[in-house]
Amino acid sequence: MSNKLHRNYIRAYSKLELLAKQIVEGFITGLHKSPLHGFSVEFAEHRQYNNGESTRHIDWKLYARTEKLFLKRYEEETNLRCQILIDNSASMYFPFNKEASFENPNKITYAVYAAAAIIEMLKKQRDAVGLSLFTDKINLHFPAKSSPQHIQLLMSHLEQVLIDVKPTINQFTNASKVIHEIANIIHKRSLVIIFSDMLDAGSKDEVYKSLQHLKHNKHEVILFHIVDAAKELELEFKNRPYKFVDSESGEILKINPKEIKDFYVAKMMEFKDDLKLKCFQYNIDFVEVDINKGFHEVLLPYFLKREKLY
Repeated sequence: MSNKLHRNYIRAYSKLELLAKQIVEGFITGLHKSPLHGFSVEFAEHRQYNNGESTRHIDWKLYARTEKLFLKRYEEETNLRCQILIDNSASMYFPFNKEASFENPNKITYAVYAAAAIIEMLKKQRDAVGLSLFTDKINLHFPAKSSPQHIQLLMSHLEQVLIDVKPTINQFTNASKVIHEIANIIHKRSLVIIFSDMLDAGSKDEVYKSLQHLKHNKHEVILFHIVDAAKELELEFKNRPYKFVDSESGEILKINPKEIKDFYVAKMMEFKDDLKLKCFQYNIDFVEVDINKGFHEVLLPYFLKREKLY
């Protein structure tokens, strides 16, 4: 199969409603509530009238019943703003396969198709979506917009990632640095979706601080933790010597996986569980993604759940 992005695979998601859990701010009148109160669209609540204020929005019917003055407050309606971040570092190309495809994805291929599905959903809702690709820095950044031309631009860049299937050695991940930068340049409340294996060159604490930065800025965050569970978490290899090459540093290790399996698996579970716990503490949606389980089987139930909840 060609590595080009096949739209028929993502069409199944276009009718789903991806609604933010918390109040988001945007610029197009639509489905979601803005935290900015005005007197424009939909009634929200009453508040007590203060002397000297305009009487334009006094609820006179309520006054007739209570003999007290209350103003009507309203909420604007606004569409979701979403920024999608994709880790494009060398480790995301595991397992390395020049023929990686929708049916047989590596981590980066999975992330691209998942991102394309989300963009398709947001396009149907007339929501604004942006895209950022990163390694140890932001390599590409498009702020959230909703125009058809913008959506086509994002899709073309995602398709280019599928075409460029060969990773660059020594292309490290610095998720903490990038997430801090993204938090600083997104000025309106948004849904931030991150696709990454979170194998960061920096410390875990710095990564957690950057995620907390997004939440401090009132963004909703979803982290898709993308792994090849059999190989990366469970070290499922045949009982023989292998040559392991670190895709980000080029370091080579010759060893029989069976000799280190118990220690390795324990450390990887500790890493994943710690990341999951931090996300729970920060009210970040943590989604475990095993590329071996297939694309629809992981994403579709998750978004169906979100649609029912919101």
